[in-house]
Amino acid sequence: MAEPVIGVIGGSGLYEIEELTDIREEKIDTPFGMPSDVFITGVLEGVQMVFLPRHGRGHRLLPSEVPYRANIHAMKQLGVERIISVSAVGSMREDIVPGHIVIPDQFFDRTQGRRASTFFGEGLVGHVQFADPVCDELSGVLYRAAVEVGATVHRGGTYLCIEGPNFSTRAESNIYRTWGVDVIGMTNLPEARLAREAEICYGTLALATDYDCWHQGHDDVSVEAVIAIIGQNVAMARSIIRAAARPAALRRSCQCDEALRHALMTDPGHIPVATRRKLDLLLKKYL
Repeated sequence: MAEPVIGVIGGSGLYEIEELTDIREEKIDTPFGMPSDVFITGVLEGVQMVFLPRHGRGHRLLPSEVPYRANIHAMKQLGVERIISVSAVGSMREDIVPGHIVIPDQFFDRTQGRRASTFFGEGLVGHVQFADPVCDELSGVLYRAAVEVGATVHRGGTYLCIEGPNFSTRAESNIYRTWGVDVIGMTNLPEARLAREAEICYGTLALATDYDCWHQGHDDVSVEAVIAIIGQNVAMARSIIRAAARPAALRRSCQCDEALRHALMTDPGHIPVATRRKLDLLLKKYL
């Protein structure tokens, strides 16, 4: 049996994993087009790892321009079983201070439907369970790793995903807080949905960089403010990933690898041949 492969998707400020050894670049094509950039493969703590900068090297892609389907499908092509998603976020709670780490367990979607958010369609209907959108097992690994390296970490909470690229208005920010969300970002949906459809465990390291624009005692969020704290956060994220690498590579005991078992609605005999071919990597064990 092949050794597990861990995938890391780097967000703002995290464009490489410096500790990787045996580094290679992999250019991957997918049925959903080209991913954000070439993949960096290597070894970390004796574990096979695949790294992708979500916005491309040089941060070239808007949140709405990220080719999410291609990114997740390419991870699957490379044998990835677990994805650690690293994202800069704004804090919507007083006690989540810029510099803290949050490991959300819920998402709320405000992306306005502009992003391709499923592999299904084109004659194939499927509905995955998404009540609990992240892998609790992987989130536990990330939490324990964060504690081990001395991060101030909050486990659980809701990540509100907005379309962007603009930050929130003050009215939006204040209303979002009444909804009980914990952090706000622009990228983890549809990423988490697609990972579930690809039967890949998904967990988020959310790096708090600001208080959005709701906090009267702090400046409103700006690129300058985000960049000022990102260096500290990214250094901590690298330490967490290193500490999590070995435990994350242990054989999975969760159910993420069976997410499609009861999800397919379309009679197999009515699935178009072209769609079968396009989704063969995801569906071959069921069709």
